[in-house]
Amino acid sequence: MKTIPKPLVTLNQWIIVLAVVLALSIQSIWPLLIPFLANGISLVTGFHPILAPAKRLLKKPLSSYVQEDVGQLRFNQMMAVAFLGTAIVGGLAGSSVVFVAASIMVGLAASIALAGFCIGCFIRFQYQQWKYRRSTSS
Repeated sequence: MKTIPKPLVTLNQWIIVLAVVLALSIQSIWPLLIPFLANGISLVTGFHPILAPAKRLLKKPLSSYVQEDVGQLRFNQMMAVAFLGTAIVGGLAGSSVVFVAASIMVGLAASIALAGFCIGCFIRFQYQQWKYRRSTSS
């Protein structure tokens, strides 16, 4: 199983939260482009342009940190990119309701994850349980 150190996951969550707070404060989509592009590039290429250089800042060996499952993180990234993209498109289209709602949703999800509960993990787990129950009932 491929993993990533928890401090890098936490950094990504903080980047999302700070970008959302800034975007909502100044009522502009531009801060959202940072986590949107960084996570989008990571989903497509596997290289995260912010977290890759941040690895060098970790003082201990990467394996000594609490690890997070890459599969789960990719699922969470897909959801974050989708909500960030929705917020950006809403902002570009002039729909402040879509911009604000999608921004708040992704910002809340990242904030709650920082507090210790991963909404994306819960959703993925429920989906996997549903798929399993469906496969065993056939």
